[in-house]
Amino acid sequence: MAFDIDMIKEVYAHLGDRIKKARQVVGRPLTLTEKILYAHLFQGEPTETYGRGKSYVEFKPDRVAMQDATAQMALLQFMQAGKQEASVPSTVHCDHLIQAEVGAAQDLEKAINTNKEVYDFLSSVSNKYGIGFWKPGAGIIHQVVLENYAFPGGMMIGTDSHTPNAGGLGMVAIGVGGADAVDVMAGMAWELKFPKLIGVKLTGKLSGWTSAKDVILKVAGILTVKGGTGAIVEYFGEGADSLSCTGKGTICNMGAEIGATTSLFWYGDKMKDYLMATDRENVAMEAEKVKEHLRADPEIEKNPEKYYDQLIEINLSELEPHVNGPFTPDLAWPISKLAEAVKEHGWPEEIEVGLIGSCTNSSYEDITRAASIAKQAVDKKLKAKSEYTITPGSEQVRYTTERDGLLDTFGQMGGVVLANACGPCIGQWARHSKDPNRKNTIVTSFNRNFAKRNDGNPNTHSFVTSPELTTALAIAGRLTFNPLKDTLTNENGEEVMLEEPHGIELPPQGFAVEDAGYQAPAEDGSQVEVIVSPDSDRLQLLDPFKSWDGQNITGMRLLLKAFGKCTTDHISMAGPWLKYRGHLDNISNNCFIGAINAYNKEANKVKNQLTGDYGAVPDTARAYKKEGIPTIVVGDENYGEGSSREHAAMEPRHLGVRIILVKSFARIHETNLKKQGMLGLTFANPADYDKVQEDDVIETLDLDQLAPNKPVKLKFKHADGSEDVITANHTYNENQIEWFKAGSALNLIRKLEGKA
Repeated sequence: MAFDIDMIKEVYAHLGDRIKKARQVVGRPLTLTEKILYAHLFQGEPTETYGRGKSYVEFKPDRVAMQDATAQMALLQFMQAGKQEASVPSTVHCDHLIQAEVGAAQDLEKAINTNKEVYDFLSSVSNKYGIGFWKPGAGIIHQVVLENYAFPGGMMIGTDSHTPNAGGLGMVAIGVGGADAVDVMAGMAWELKFPKLIGVKLTGKLSGWTSAKDVILKVAGILTVKGGTGAIVEYFGEGADSLSCTGKGTICNMGAEIGATTSLFWYGDKMKDYLMATDRENVAMEAEKVKEHLRADPEIEKNPEKYYDQLIEINLSELEPHVNGPFTPDLAWPISKLAEAVKEHGWPEEIEVGLIGSCTNSSYEDITRAASIAKQAVDKKLKAKSEYTITPGSEQVRYTTERDGLLDTFGQMGGVVLANACGPCIGQWARHSKDPNRKNTIVTSFNRNFAKRNDGNPNTHSFVTSPELTTALAIAGRLTFNPLKDTLTNENGEEVMLEEPHGIELPPQGFAVEDAGYQAPAEDGSQVEVIVSPDSDRLQLLDPFKSWDGQNITGMRLLLKAFGKCTTDHISMAGPWLKYRGHLDNISNNCFIGAINAYNKEANKVKNQLTGDYGAVPDTARAYKKEGIPTIVVGDENYGEGSSREHAAMEPRHLGVRIILVKSFARIHETNLKKQGMLGLTFANPADYDKVQEDDVIETLDLDQLAPNKPVKLKFKHADGSEDVITANHTYNENQIEWFKAGSALNLIRKLEGKA
């Protein structure tokens, strides 16, 4: 039976009326995205039309999900909000802190011992505030949400950028920072700029080596890592209806890699089948009653170009398997072009490791397709040339696939099953590297492949593809292998070919699990004590950030001018730093250590204007902060691309950075900056980036007149006595300006609650 069925019934009870009202207000047929958004307005019934990409709108999400790395800071903030319990159904999932090293059992045991303090905190704070708690080993947040909580037509936010995975079940599911989660759990409205809409019409049907993963790899190549920014991607058409529910989830999951706010599919039989298979017959029954509201209006499918801001058409029957990379998930290569590209660019041809699983591709169907290739390797006497690992998405998937003999098949091929956790996908991987200083190649079925993302090694060329193609490439051991046409030599010296993979969408014997790993909260949490030791180096109670004094910011020094790509991984690395996600001061020691300084093209080496010496970014920032000197950071395009981690906003704020000035922002990160009381600005003229000099002293000229749609002027005083005055834009509305004035959105909540 489903969790929170009464809430789901309530959503469906008013869905039809609100959609009807929205259709009247907007005056035209509605897409599925619009139906869900207008049905989840914080005010209730729609009363006005919202401009796509223009209007800020307050929403009321149905639920909140948090993974353990982000939940620490989110719940430390929620503890300050003065609430007795979470206002909406909320969950915590322990999936990020388990490091992959030896194998599932040993790695999980080590993680439980190493992270006991953090797990105990998350368990107790969840228990106190009415939050569902999924223990270490239960699975990856997105797979667990898909199996237990996602429902068609719903709206949720999650403190992880791949929350859109739930779009595979027709849900508007959006990745956010922890402060956004705090707002919703505190019963406040959640604000989002009404998104633009990108329609993707899928025709035909997948076959052979092509999988759902190839759809999003193709879309990533079309839209690039920022082409979906500010937009929701809506998939539809006969091709979309033919995809499995978990296949749809894979596509929506990796929509984060094109910067999309979220992605989703129209409701259909595949979703109904998945709900039934995951013991949610009651949700399926309720969805069937309102299914006309869980798809776009009929006029949309007939003339989609009239209703979407951008339309993409893909014929699944003609789609070729893709491999994307290295170093960016939008560098798309059809398998027929990959070998040529490898030779042309001089990428390492030998594949050292193949890794399948993660939140993106760890469904039963994914594992059966990969296992069908692994079985061929065993039967055809082929030995895998590369190391090979498998990461199940949940304990339910692991238990079921083990019961059905699939994990044994991987073992016969030499594969190692890792814990049900994020592991190598987020850098939680103690990799056994032959030579870390040598350029090397790995292939994964993950979603993200920025430099140093998986193993912290800048020399690792990471490529993203489907689990079955990852398996085939690991067997071949070389990136130039094309299983559609190339042969391999087996142990007997015979030339053999791998046949196309075969998968099973849902287990014929049904899903099974002995202990899913769920802990329900206390009926009454008022007597539950949450303990945080003052001597802990893992957890630290928060002090509110200071409010703005209403004056211009003067005497700022340039902390860093970032060169090129500056993702959240560059700003606040994951990997070994995950253990400090609940301790703001300690984790701030990784602030910007991966970003490249524009003046010397080195990482973590910036000039301290007080001494003239070059040093680590966090040390330099602390030196300025100690002297009461504010700082500014300058960046390039799509600054903050990547994960939802709000630490990338909180750390600079904690270290005294007042302004982030860039050419453009990634959506989640810009919101995180606003929530933490930072000033996020963009160059009105991107060429002004080049005017910023290393020894500049900077001041704002009219910040005391901060208002919506009013640019801010900054003066850059150069060391030679010359000056440049530049204009910077911002997207702050009245409410967000109040966050800035208060010092953070949380400060404003506390003030409204009378707790400040």
